[in-house]
Amino acid sequence: MSEGKKNKAQTTGPLSGIKVLELGSMLAGPFCGTMLADFGADVIKVEKPGTPDPLRQWPPFKNGEELLWRSMARGKQTITLDISKPEGSNIAKTLIDLSDIVIENFRPGTLERWGFNPSELASNVGGAVWVRVSGYGQSGPMKNEGGYATIAECFSGLSSFTGYRNRGPMVSPFPMADYLAGVFSAFGALAALNEKQHSGFGQIVDTALYEPLLRIIETAVLRWDQNKEMKKRLGNQMEEDVPRNIYKTRDGEYVSLSIGSDQLFQSLLDAMERFDLKTDKRYTTMADRVQNRNTIDAEVAKWFGQNNAATILDKMAKHRVIVGKVHNIEDIFIDSHIKAREMIAELLEPKLGMIKMPAPVPKLTRTPGKIRWAGKPMGADNYEVFHRLLGLSEKEIQELSVNRII
Repeated sequence: MSEGKKNKAQTTGPLSGIKVLELGSMLAGPFCGTMLADFGADVIKVEKPGTPDPLRQWPPFKNGEELLWRSMARGKQTITLDISKPEGSNIAKTLIDLSDIVIENFRPGTLERWGFNPSELASNVGGAVWVRVSGYGQSGPMKNEGGYATIAECFSGLSSFTGYRNRGPMVSPFPMADYLAGVFSAFGALAALNEKQHSGFGQIVDTALYEPLLRIIETAVLRWDQNKEMKKRLGNQMEEDVPRNIYKTRDGEYVSLSIGSDQLFQSLLDAMERFDLKTDKRYTTMADRVQNRNTIDAEVAKWFGQNNAATILDKMAKHRVIVGKVHNIEDIFIDSHIKAREMIAELLEPKLGMIKMPAPVPKLTRTPGKIRWAGKPMGADNYEVFHRLLGLSEKEIQELSVNRII
């Protein structure tokens, strides 16, 4: 590849030229759009006039300015358009015709009530790929139910074995299901877009919020299918991996440890200088340690509690035992490895000045992702989209604005 072409690829991104229309709100659908925008797709984000995306109201704020929005809507053009009204839906259909991917996460049936038929539109020759994210999917007896990430974690089965035995099920302290659904949906969109190159047809990418979670708890599924055993709540421990926990050190820090093999366990004992445990038959194999998890966990916890974090990290490193200090967010900002990986991106935002947010993931060597701009105000790109892209006159745009279509 010539240097000129290489530089062009680096500035435009690997998804350059892919047109995306984002009709959804909040997190799951929009995070799919964010993933695509990070790697160069042209994403147009639609909000209803006078009714901001509810995510704009989510904390944190600084001087009244929403911060999460700056990251979730980064790299997207923002327009206002009421697609529930005939005039608005006609404009939306024009944008759909120009799009490679359409993202929506309304409750199933909502778009159909507004005069859209995604299945028909996708099945047309050259039709767009439709990403449809909902609580329970586009089919099944619960398809019309609403969904949130918290409920998805519980419905998926994940929460049943998350937490401590004597405290009941727990959920994660952030909307993990939304973000995972966004990632899986972005993958599905690109898979369907690749298939379209061969068939010429779009299709529906149907993602239920709980399904990515169910996909990744495969050990629990297999355990029940073959052995009729339920995965247990063990706090920070795991049934399959012993010892595994977060341990408090003598100086009040916390260090995580996960021993996934017999060889690693022997190295752990060397690091702890607990040679007496090497011949203890309770801990010879992983199966043995699983049966005696509480006693070996207590031994490890005692040793960690007798040593400072720096000492523990040094000893473990010398014996190639994988451990990690528990970072808080301040630690993330000053960690040398995270800095070297450039995982905190910094860009100039008109109202806030320099703002930092997580960088695009994964890292591509020739055509890396890039945050082109932070999330914009409502309707910031109305003129660009309606006049320059769709060719509407200034008078038409003004009328649409007066009638609250845009």
